[in-house]
Amino acid sequence: MDLTKPTPAAGAGSPPEQARSAPEQGGPHARAGRFWSVRRVPAGVVAAVLLGATGLLLYDVSAVRADQPAMRWRRRLADELATRPLDDTWVIAGAAVAMALGLWLLVLAVTPGLRRLLPMRRDSADLRAGLDRTAAGLVLRDRAMEIAGVRSVRVDVGRRTVVARARSHFRDLDEVRDDLDTVLREGVRQLGLARRPRISVSVRRPPKG
Repeated sequence: MDLTKPTPAAGAGSPPEQARSAPEQGGPHARAGRFWSVRRVPAGVVAAVLLGATGLLLYDVSAVRADQPAMRWRRRLADELATRPLDDTWVIAGAAVAMALGLWLLVLAVTPGLRRLLPMRRDSADLRAGLDRTAAGLVLRDRAMEIAGVRSVRVDVGRRTVVARARSHFRDLDEVRDDLDTVLREGVRQLGLARRPRISVSVRRPPKG
């Protein structure tokens, strides 16, 4: 499947340069940011814990207002908070755990997530598209296997770098490396990614059996 951007129909006498879309010329919709994860699991866990703790506390407060004794756990907690010193090991450990959980939630709140989804170039403000890194690696690997002399190749696609490790059983390694670099650069261009990653290529001989 060719992922290159279709060439729009140009009018009579209009050169191809004038038929390019606005994103290629730095138009207002050229920037494509990363996709943000909804993070349903962390949000659900936090909501469930807060709901359970709040409900239990409200029940205990209502029981005390109705002249019932407070629950044992709340009396124990109040006594521990009132008598245990701040430099106690358990107090420090509990504070460290609470701080770590808070930092984790802050990181989840300010980072996009979905690292396996690469944003594609935006040609319209109303349309966003992404490409899975594994799928992109398979496409590039199939392209690389078409090169003469390549026996096997592994392509790892990251957010900023495409790393290809190939084994060649004939031809000069430098020639195979040059051909592989050219093919991968063209393949990355045709993927239509918003940010083109760097290409890193290594070619070796297969181990002798």
